Amino acid sequence: GILTQTRRHAKVCQLMGIPQVVVAINKMDLVNFDPQVYAKLQEEFAEVAATIGLESVRYVPMSALEGDMIVDRGDSMPWYEGPTLLEILENAGTSHSETPTHHELFRMPVQLVCRPQDSANPDLHDYRGFMGRISSGVVRPGDEVVALPSGQRSTVTHVEIGGADLNEGVAEQSVTIRLADEIDISRGDMLAHPDTAPQVVKEAQAMVCWLSETPLDRARTYALRQTTRTVKAKIADIPFRLDINTLAEDAAPANLQMNDIARINLRLAQPICCDAYAQNRGTGAFILIDEATNNTVGAGMLL
Repeated sequence: GILTQTRRHAKVCQLMGIPQVVVAINKMDLVNFDPQVYAKLQEEFAEVAATIGLESVRYVPMSALEGDMIVDRGDSMPWYEGPTLLEILENAGTSHSETPTHHELFRMPVQLVCRPQDSANPDLHDYRGFMGRISSGVVRPGDEVVALPSGQRSTVTHVEIGGADLNEGVAEQSVTIRLADEIDISRGDMLAHPDTAPQVVKEAQAMVCWLSETPLDRARTYALRQTTRTVKAKIADIPFRLDINTLAEDAAPANLQMNDIARINLRLAQPICCDAYAQNRGTGAFILIDEATNNTVGAGMLL
């Protein structure tokens, strides 16, 4: 049947915005490949999917022991006329097939500031370049950009990869950007277009999946890492925790245990530059780190 783990994984898929979900109903050999068992489980999961908001769900019965419906169809389930698991995976679209990241708003978290110099002539080619991976959007020479959180503006003069100039930098490329003005930018800052800049906040709401065996302690300070920026954070409030079995919201729990999914309110020591996770995965995702052990204790999506 539908287990607690199944419900939890389904909810995590929905929170992460995974657009296509495949429910592989395994061990059909244990029920003599009965189509009624398959139909019942399909109906049960469909109720869960409708409750949490999973829209694109496909189902496939299979037997890993016999190999049926994984790569080859086998002879045990002639009543199932759909594709095998491998066929579904091979024909699934990519995560950004409909909305490519280079059509989204420009975001580039700065990972490193470089100052290349010619050893024979230190004054030659001496400049500041800002290196990082473009999370989304497009940047071109001549574009006006704003550095956040400072709010200083400048114009892009060069977009480079390996010292070679590009006409444009697009999402998922790691580039060096040179600016017309000497402005103060460091690791953890973000470059964006001024008219479509992300929000800069010191308080935020998020959904979090608690990963640690040690319960969340609201009295403690955690390190929050978002893009290339790490700041100190405290959990100011827990509006609700999700009861994964009933999918109801338990109001104001005292803490969070391992595998809990909850809404939290964060207070940050320094601002972060972010978007809602539903609008931009790169700038809307974060992790929480236990500063004493350096263990990742939570993974979250900003709202």
